[in-house]
Amino acid sequence: MHTLLAEVLDAHGGLERWNALTTVRATIVSGGDMFVMKGMPQDPTPREMTVWLHEQHASVMPFGVPDQRTDFRADRVSIRKVDGRVVAERDEPRKSFIGHDLCTPWDALDRAYFNGYALWTYLTSPFLLSMSGFAVTEIEPWREGKELWRGLRATFPPHIASHSTRQDFYFGPDHLLRRHDYRVDIAGGFAAAQYAYDTVEADGIRLPTKRRAYRRDADNRPLLQQTMVSIDVSNARFT
Repeated sequence: MHTLLAEVLDAHGGLERWNALTTVRATIVSGGDMFVMKGMPQDPTPREMTVWLHEQHASVMPFGVPDQRTDFRADRVSIRKVDGRVVAERDEPRKSFIGHDLCTPWDALDRAYFNGYALWTYLTSPFLLSMSGFAVTEIEPWREGKELWRGLRATFPPHIASHSTRQDFYFGPDHLLRRHDYRVDIAGGFAAAQYAYDTVEADGIRLPTKRRAYRRDADNRPLLQQTMVSIDVSNARFT
């Protein structure tokens, strides 16, 4: 394992502790201009997010109406009633985004797919970088004010759905996650810089409770005048 990655994992609670856990549940409140552009402005209702840590599986509730939830996997996404009845579903959901740009409207299953892979990525970071199939290399650090944030570039394996195949993660002097860069392939491939902060400890795992994503320019600087996606996490419980 890469030395920096090992130090990062230790700072976030350690791989031994992570491997002893199976799921995380958390309350999320999300928003941002990207959802408006997609014709799905996000209301501030708190939602319960469940993520499986060692397989790509996630669910959020409520979704659309109070008695509905999503069921996300990389190759299938569905919207279900709480008793399990299927409201809508889609196999190979990534294909539905072919030809999309930033302003192409989404339907409910598109939104469910984005929520599933994005929150799975965020709530399993940085431990997902140790999963089979990920390739990790150290990259040039990013200077933020007086701090120098060391970076890891991850190449995601084909079976993992996420923003883009290549993503960059930056860590502060304490080895905690500070920033996450990627391209949003399902929305025209725009370049994003996401800041992660207000880290807390939950059941031995440290995770940021606030994330703010912005578009970034050709020099990787965030365009702070517009928040594309905001996510607040609270009440995280690992089991």
